[in-house]
Parts: sequence; structure tokens; C-alpha cells
Amino acid sequence: MYDLAVRLFPICRSITGEGFRRSLEIIREQVPQMQVFEVPSGTQVFDWTVPREWNIRGGWIRTRRGETVIDFQQSNLHVLGYSLPVHRVVSLEELLEHVWTQPDQPDWIPYVTSYYKERWGFCMSEHQKQQLTDAEYEVFIDSSLEDGSLTYGELIVPGETDEEIFFSTYLCHPSMANNELSGPCLMTALIRYVQSLPNRRYTYRFVIVPETIGAITYLSRNLPVMQQNIKAGFVLSCVGDDRTYSMVNTKYEDTLADRVLENVLHFHYPEYIRYSFMKRASDERQYGSAGVDLPVCAFCRSKYHEYPEYHTSADDLSLISPEGLQGSYDVMAKVIRALEHNRHYRMTVPCEPQLGKRGLYPTISQKGTYDAVRTMQHFIAYADGRNDLIDLSNILHKPVDELIPVKDKLLEQALLESIQQKITI
Repeated sequence: MYDLAVRLFPICRSITGEGFRRSLEIIREQVPQMQVFEVPSGTQVFDWTVPREWNIRGGWIRTRRGETVIDFQQSNLHVLGYSLPVHRVVSLEELLEHVWTQPDQPDWIPYVTSYYKERWGFCMSEHQKQQLTDAEYEVFIDSSLEDGSLTYGELIVPGETDEEIFFSTYLCHPSMANNELSGPCLMTALIRYVQSLPNRRYTYRFVIVPETIGAITYLSRNLPVMQQNIKAGFVLSCVGDDRTYSMVNTKYEDTLADRVLENVLHFHYPEYIRYSFMKRASDERQYGSAGVDLPVCAFCRSKYHEYPEYHTSADDLSLISPEGLQGSYDVMAKVIRALEHNRHYRMTVPCEPQLGKRGLYPTISQKGTYDAVRTMQHFIAYADGRNDLIDLSNILHKPVDELIPVKDKLLEQALLESIQQKITI
């Protein structure tokens, strides 16, 4: 995952354009089954319109003596996202009207965009801005804004049923490691994990889109089948650092996605941070919007907007690590495993079954000999059809991973059955 991020980091991406396509093709080297879709500029997608395609080749600010102040080749954050082309000599006063900085973080270049209003501009550190003292500067941005298309990737991995687990991430920012690249790199590994499962109950839907407009575009093309089939979904964003884990709940915090992610995070990293849907900011906004209402949480390590390097040049490859990405992979693999095994379970015999004759209980009764089977006994007591495996994990204070072998042993002995629906007691 980290090596993939290193390959992708230098590419300048946006919500449309060759940077997005090139990045997606690199990802498809590892998951070639992913399909690529192009949606033409001007296409109506609900209340939005697919914008014109933006591409950039370079840009700089120079003094009249030919000295370079900033250059796109040094950092692709230096040019305002979706900036119009320009080549002019401008006064310092006019230039400052087209320069963005982050004054409270004076050493870092901010990431700034103007997707839906045409303008030109540059981004630089506050310290660089303070050094602009000449009367005039030459400005140059070699970009194009023309009719083209919006690109997204989709991979559906079929399972035994049409019921779906949904994963979404975005690939539309320039060189920022945690905010931009950690999600697609994690998704690539999760796709391979899901493909390796010998038996899949669920069908898995993976999408890589431009944030906001891409999610809206994808929903406009797929909403009915998604509303019918998706049982749980997760937006993967900012999952590469090693500071914490966090999640953004669904609107009413009552879906299978909420339950399974909260459960896994509770046992994996009890100090994780839960944010309400009112703290949403990535594509869970669209998936949970009125009229869509899909059961989709966001999963992060340090949540977007909440860590200082977010949307700045400091969100570089030093902020993420192989260990940070591995931790996120472990959480989501546990989520997938829990979902695959999650059923409502009911014992098939009244009273406690005779476990000893089945090799499931010590044949010598002595203080301490039955401690190892207490989890199984508690499982049996609460496997009354009321609880699914996530409920049982919460009640017994045991991770789902520890209950799966217990469940499997009871199923093998025909002492347990899975049922389709809860029973009312």
C-alpha cells in the first residue's frame, strides 16, 4: 500500500483530467478487473452538471529579472485547482488578489480549488508571500478547461447473494498523502482480500470517484440498485497515519455499518473517536443525503479537517506509514470478516447441551478446568435467536474474531442454527 502511494504521490490530480486517469490506470495494474467509466462534460447528474475537464502542464511566478518565485514543478499545490490559463505581467497589487496562503500555518502551501467559478491563481506559503516586494511579476499557468469527461472506476465482486457491501474512496486531489492517496491504496488491498475469500456471502461494490461530483454522478447512474442491495457501506478517507482511528456515523447511527464498525474499533482501538453525521465532509454526505439514505459510514484514522496537515503541503509521504496503512487494513478486514459471519443464531436444543460427549467440555470437573469454555457457555445462553454475532460480541465483551470459532464448533455439532430474521421474545 505504501509503495503504491509513493508511485501516485507526484501526479497532479483533480476532479477531472489526465491526472485522475493516469492514477486510476496505475491502480488497475493491481486490480485489472476494475472498469473505467467516462461521463461527458455537461451531463446532468441530479442537481449538478459534470464540469468541463481540466488539465495542467505547468505554471510559475517570476520576477521581471527572470528569477522564479514559485513553480508548479516544485509543488503541484502551487497552482489553484481548476485555474484558468494565464500569461501576463501584473502589478504586485493585482497578483496578491490571485494568491492564497494559510496565515496560521506560514510554512505550508495550502490546497485551494475553484471548481465551479472560473478564475486563475496561485498558492504559496505565507512566508513566500511576505517576500513579494517587487512592483511587477510575470505570471504563467499552462492549463486547459475544455469539454471532456469525468472519470471513475468501479469493481463489483460477486457473492452468493445480491446483498452488497459498499466501499467508496476518492482520487481527485494533487500531492497529498493521507487525505488523498491512503484511501485508494487501502481499497486496492481490500479488493485483493475480498477476491481471496473462498466463500463470499455478500457481493462487494468498490468505487473510486472524484469527491462530491463523482459520488453524485455515480449515484445518478446506480441509485435504485444501490438502495435495493446495499446493506452496509464505508467511505475510506485519511487512513494512512498512525495517530488514532475514527469514524463518522450514519445520520441516525442505527445501521449495520454503524454497528459493525463501532464493534471492531472498540476491540481494536478502544480510544477511537466517533463523530456524528453532522461532522461529515467527504462522500458520506452524498450517500447519506435525503432521498439517498444509504447505510454508509466514513472510516478514517485522523479524520479530515481534524489534523493540522490536512489540505496543505505538509500532508506528504512522511505523514503516512506502512504501519498506519496496515492498521487500517486490519480494521477493515475485521469488518469484512465480521459481516461475512454475521447472522442471527439460535440453539437447536433446549437447556444446556451436553458438551462433554462432543469433546467441547472438560471431562474432569475441577476448579479452573472450565474457565476456557465459559465463552462458549455464554454464547450458548445468548444464542436465542434475538442476537446476531455483533450483538453477541457486544454482550459477551469478546471480539467477533474470537466468537467465530465458537460459532463454527457449535454449527459443526448441529447445536446451533442461523435464522433469517430476529424472533420476538
